[in-house]
Amino acid sequence: MKLSVLLVFGTLLVLVYGMPPISRDYNTHCRCLQVESRIIPPDSLRSIKLVPEGPHCPDIEVIAGLADGRKVCLNPRAAWVKKLVHFVLERQLHQQGQALSKNQG
Repeated sequence: MKLSVLLVFGTLLVLVYGMPPISRDYNTHCRCLQVESRIIPPDSLRSIKLVPEGPHCPDIEVIAGLADGRKVCLNPRAAWVKKLVHFVLERQLHQQGQALSKNQG
């Protein structure tokens, strides 16, 4: 009887502490099931969201918000998307550098 209780308790501990965290922001799968490789005109882009690879998805995901409200997944391997991602990251680094210099000055 003691062995059974110990096994059940041990199993519960493994299940509770071995499970990945579950929260509103936790996603267990890739958001992008289909990706676009065609060039989207810059005036149609309203936002770019980069989702890094991780346990939820083995690939980087690039999600573009369009002027008409739609969201489109872009192919991160397409040359124009790589340039777009590089531009967005450079701009973020530049803005962070300006914010740091304002805080220090």
